[in-house]
Amino acid sequence: MTLFSSHHFHKIYISLGLVIIIIVSGIIGFSIIEHYNFLDAFYMTIITVATVGFQEVHPLSEAGRLFTSFLIITSFGTFAYAIASISKYVADGEINKYFKNYKVQAAIDKLEEHVIICGFGRNGKQAAHVLKQHNKRFVVIEQKKEVISEMNAKHSDLHVDGDGTHDEVLLKAGVLKAKALITTLPFDADNLFIVLSARALNPKLVIISRASEDNSDKKLKTAGADNVIMPDKLGGGHMAELVMKPDVMEFIDVLTGQGGDNIRLEEITFENLKEEYQNKTIRDLEVRNKSGANIIGYKTAKGEYIINPAADTKIIPDAKLFVLGTADQIIKLKELFA
Repeated sequence: MTLFSSHHFHKIYISLGLVIIIIVSGIIGFSIIEHYNFLDAFYMTIITVATVGFQEVHPLSEAGRLFTSFLIITSFGTFAYAIASISKYVADGEINKYFKNYKVQAAIDKLEEHVIICGFGRNGKQAAHVLKQHNKRFVVIEQKKEVISEMNAKHSDLHVDGDGTHDEVLLKAGVLKAKALITTLPFDADNLFIVLSARALNPKLVIISRASEDNSDKKLKTAGADNVIMPDKLGGGHMAELVMKPDVMEFIDVLTGQGGDNIRLEEITFENLKEEYQNKTIRDLEVRNKSGANIIGYKTAKGEYIINPAADTKIIPDAKLFVLGTADQIIKLKELFA
């Protein structure tokens, strides 16, 4: 948001514009009617507009008196309007809101490789919580006033007030430099529109969308979503699995971070490995001996997943390793290999 585009300043713009017009008119009038130089004309205009009652620079002619009277009448109302507008703006706290929004926007503009969350409902809050656990910067887009008020009161997260279906709002959130976008709005049509807009603005963006209807997932993927999540199906399936095999599901919850912050499941790409470890085998890395973490999965360059990959599996371009360990073990792993 820029200073001269904010609707909050509209009345102040009008007031200041009228004041400038009156001052310029006064300078021109005194210069023509009384033949004052610029400094004298400016001085006479200011003391006339301000109604301070100082003596004239030179005695005024009849035409000069009429012009001065007209200037006093027009400027009095204009100054009253300008003072009222500015006072209301300050009293309502709009100036503080403006500078706060300016500071937030400046912080967002500096971000790179961050995540954008569209909607701060139940799913949006959960996504934000997980991102915080992994120290990943994110920006929330939200338009509901009550949610924004709650965010300002309880959270210090960067956020943009607005409708995520609008391109200008996505651009304010830094979509051009973002790594990923998560849209969690309750209506599939809104999520679809956001996916289309975000994909057009940033073709490299990783987009994850929520879906409610059974036939929406295909549409969202066609529109450009990389992954589509259906919380209702996942929730129901998860509850059923807890009945059938509760210990297994609770163990999976622990692995995925829902059971605490100490267990971490991370992925390491070929590109993120130090050069001396690229094109090496899993045996060559000696991940467990050096960090204590375990390699539990491998994704091939073709996108195939291998559980408990063999020790002679070579890490090649576009491949990924999935590593399980405690928070300290993962930190040590990244220090050694990434």
